[in-house]
Amino acid sequence: MSRTSRKKDAAPDPATQAFAEGLALVKRNPALGALDGSICRQADCRAAPAAGLASVTSNGTVHVHPTRRAEPLEWAWAIAHALLHLGFGHVPAAAEAERPQPGPAELAARCVVVNRFLQTFPIGRAPDHLPAEYPGGDEELLAARWRRDGVPAAYAHCGTAGPHPDQLLVTWHGGEHDKAPDWETSFAHALTRSVSAAMDVAGGRRDRVTGERVRPRPWDRALNWFVSSYPLLGGLAAGLRIVADAELARAEGIAVAAVSASAGEIYVNPLRGFTDAEWRFILAHEMLHAALRHGERRGARDPYLHNVAADYVVNGWLVEMGVGEMPEGLLYDPELKDLSVEEVYDRIATDLRRRRRLSTLRGKGLGDILGEPLTHSGSGPYTDLDEFYRRGLLQGFDLHGYGERGLLPAGLVQEIRALAHPPVPWDARLARWFDEYVPRPEPVRSYARPARRQASTPDIPRAGRYFPPEETARCTFGVVLDTSGSMPAALLGKALGAIASYAEARDVPAARVVFCDAAPYDAGYLPPTEIAGRVKVRGRGGTELQPGIDLLQRAEDFPPQAPVLVITDGWCDTLRIRREHAYLVPQGATLPFTPRGPVFRLA
Repeated sequence: MSRTSRKKDAAPDPATQAFAEGLALVKRNPALGALDGSICRQADCRAAPAAGLASVTSNGTVHVHPTRRAEPLEWAWAIAHALLHLGFGHVPAAAEAERPQPGPAELAARCVVVNRFLQTFPIGRAPDHLPAEYPGGDEELLAARWRRDGVPAAYAHCGTAGPHPDQLLVTWHGGEHDKAPDWETSFAHALTRSVSAAMDVAGGRRDRVTGERVRPRPWDRALNWFVSSYPLLGGLAAGLRIVADAELARAEGIAVAAVSASAGEIYVNPLRGFTDAEWRFILAHEMLHAALRHGERRGARDPYLHNVAADYVVNGWLVEMGVGEMPEGLLYDPELKDLSVEEVYDRIATDLRRRRRLSTLRGKGLGDILGEPLTHSGSGPYTDLDEFYRRGLLQGFDLHGYGERGLLPAGLVQEIRALAHPPVPWDARLARWFDEYVPRPEPVRSYARPARRQASTPDIPRAGRYFPPEETARCTFGVVLDTSGSMPAALLGKALGAIASYAEARDVPAARVVFCDAAPYDAGYLPPTEIAGRVKVRGRGGTELQPGIDLLQRAEDFPPQAPVLVITDGWCDTLRIRREHAYLVPQGATLPFTPRGPVFRLA
């Protein structure tokens, strides 16, 4: 074999191959690929960093080390870092002969901003020696702070040139009529195009493989209309996902549409034919169900009837606002105008004739407000979207009013404004209940018990303060605690801790505690400190709470005016309590009866 053949068969230089692979990763990114910068990897390049990977000059050239070996992902990150300096305007091109180079504070601040951006716009892999977190603020704010206080050691050399500057200002040498390039504007336009294309793919408007535009379906056109033309619901429409699956609709009995607020998904039956205006009405109907959290607000009411009541209210609002066109057969009654969901529920709950004719968008006898998300081919893990619905509807309401897009129903405005004030936490509501029904012991003054100041002024008689026994016995309450096997330990600890803290804050000397599962266990009067820490829960059998309540109601040493607090997970029998009482249950739990006292739900 000749020497020439051996040279052709030799393996390529590993450093060159790794660099080429990293550069290819950067060029595949549409935003960075639009930055028309050149790459210099010459062996005699003076601008290449001696102790790093790359540096960038204001004429748009990225100078990389010609022989340094690195992984392709590290090369991709270094080249992206250098190009972003161009895109962020850190090294603007100019024809000035003498330009002052940026100082250490400016260099470090600009590198921090670029690295922070790369954490959310990942290209390649950052070196291990870089910090995991970066301070907030733009480069000008950080540079001003670090010029005054000095650059922190962790951020002093977080660029791509090691201890040397990775941003160099040089003179632009273009032709006589050539204008210096605007790297910042070019990057902004490319980034906008990239994000728009990604949103088109995510929204199904562009094919994920070929990148070609897909003809939008009628429900997609309706959703896009909200984003572009109806600010009240535009923020919600941008964050919700439409699942159009005929097989899923058939299996779940979805005649037209349904919504899962916890998943942020609207399920539509693609086999139903509606106009674009009717799809707007249907999607707005489901978005308001999710945003106003109608599923979580029903409490102990019948789920289907509460869904129907919400349908009447929402459809009335949409007809009044003129959002799309209401399809035939939906629930609408002008006589129910200006009524709340709860008021409509009270009316239809007693009208059996109307009840037999009711039907939601999901179908007759089925609610279109789903408690749990439906499992389908594109489903994944879900998070709590409560803050998203609140923020989206409030921002849309502000934009609607600012743009003078028309009047809104008073009931809808009232509910949107209520979203601006989150509900009072359960522990604050429990504290108010204690303040109202558990009296604080009132001290009594008596000269039979001299005050402590008597010793310093023996010539002036002063009455002392003390709590008489009858006053102490009056200020107490009862606790009936469900200790069955279905009660979670976290609920027991949180509930007992809250009760103990409020009792101690109100100077309650002791509370009567009864544990219940299959039989009641009377723990007697316990001071607040023992309620919180040293109580040992008895029994782990079934759930029978009524015997424990009867024990308290018949107890001769338990004051007749003292209230009772029942702590349960909802899996209990029907309770009959003939005194002031309240319930403490987990979030989402329902009682198997209509409670007459307040219900506090642990968050």
